[in-house]
Amino acid sequence: MDRVRNDPRQTGTGGPTKDHRRLKVELLIVLGLSLGQSAVYAVVSLMDKLSRAPLADQTTSMNNSLSERPYFDLTYQLLDIVFALVPVALVFFLFAHAGANGFRRMGFDLRRPWADLGWGVALFVGIGLGTLAMYAVGRSLGVTTAIVPAALEPYWWTVPVLALSAVRHGVVEEVIVVGYLFDRLRRLGWGVWPILLASALLRGSYHLYQGFGPFVGNVLMGLVFGWLYLRYKRVMPLVIAHALLDTAGFVGYSLLGPAIGLGT
Repeated sequence: MDRVRNDPRQTGTGGPTKDHRRLKVELLIVLGLSLGQSAVYAVVSLMDKLSRAPLADQTTSMNNSLSERPYFDLTYQLLDIVFALVPVALVFFLFAHAGANGFRRMGFDLRRPWADLGWGVALFVGIGLGTLAMYAVGRSLGVTTAIVPAALEPYWWTVPVLALSAVRHGVVEEVIVVGYLFDRLRRLGWGVWPILLASALLRGSYHLYQGFGPFVGNVLMGLVFGWLYLRYKRVMPLVIAHALLDTAGFVGYSLLGPAIGLGT
């Protein structure tokens, strides 16, 4: 992983190597097609909200209906999920093009199913409780919008689609923000702590549309997930935990939220 820094093509003045320049461009493209783009939109959305009214008086809805016609809504939802996974496919293609097995390198495989599941469930419980606490604190301080995790109409396909959406979020975020980003920044010569902090801040930034509470909560989550990835070199437990968190939030709200007043 350190061979890029010792590349003989590096100039005598310490300028970037050709590989460094290529990696930087690649990184910008991948992030621009995925979560970097989301971060930019989230910042603009936050600015828009702040210019309208206090965050405490506003609501952020997720998983919204995309059509008034049920089967077209289903079609749009599935297309949204599929196309969101294209940057993940690009990441694994880039690894393969460089002669590496991206699945194995970042631990996104089934070599340790029970250990991954155990860690995933443990993280789900710990991070889930922390997320609820952070949301409550953010709402009490007025720095977090009311969040409606699922605004889909109650069709027969609503719960399966919400579960698929949760898995999509887990795969996209953990593969790109942890597995891919850590590998590329390490190859660019970044140290452990700058990589960990950059990944956590990116994770927090694309949640800013929900307010400052979710930003802080996701930065903390990113630090925990990043530390575990550095220690165990496996992204699969993180994907499992993330998918479980979002499934609980999306499906739980869809089934119970309006009845018990969640999101207020």
